[in-house]
Amino acid sequence: MGKYQRILAVALFFMLLFALAEISGLREHFNLPYLRAKLDANRLSGLGLFMLLFVFGNLIHIPGMLFLAAAILALGQVWGGLVTYAAAVVASGVTFCTVRYVGGDALGQLRNKTALRILAHLHGRPIRSVFLLRLLFQTLPAINYALALSGVRFRNYMIGTMLGLPLPVLVFCVFFEALSRLVLRAY
Repeated sequence: MGKYQRILAVALFFMLLFALAEISGLREHFNLPYLRAKLDANRLSGLGLFMLLFVFGNLIHIPGMLFLAAAILALGQVWGGLVTYAAAVVASGVTFCTVRYVGGDALGQLRNKTALRILAHLHGRPIRSVFLLRLLFQTLPAINYALALSGVRFRNYMIGTMLGLPLPVLVFCVFFEALSRLVLRAY
């Protein structure tokens, strides 16, 4: 399969997943009250469902901040942050493997000068590049898709992800905790 067919295959795969989520009604469950209720109702099954929804949500481009907010509200700042970090790492890994399986290294095969320059920086320091992308964009699904298609090695991707996610998760944990206290004080 050629590079453009691989990119098209990834786009079609994404649209299929999105359509399945929409038709099945699963997409309605990607909201703060639902996620929080599931985590509150039963910790063990709630955590499993949280992890599955985070993985699927990442595949269909649902922002990870939604999951972090739900986890903090249900589990508190420390446990919510730890659970979200673990789920984010798993979701990023699953997204990478899935997209790589469907699309290969299609972006790495492009012959565009700008794309080649960007990929040269990425491949020159892959762990550092992924680390910096995680600091700035956390688990942004578009970044996961692009990195999977870039040809970067899975090992480097995961190391950069595991090193880059703790700081943004911590910052957002503090932010969401402060925000929830502020809102609760208002009532």
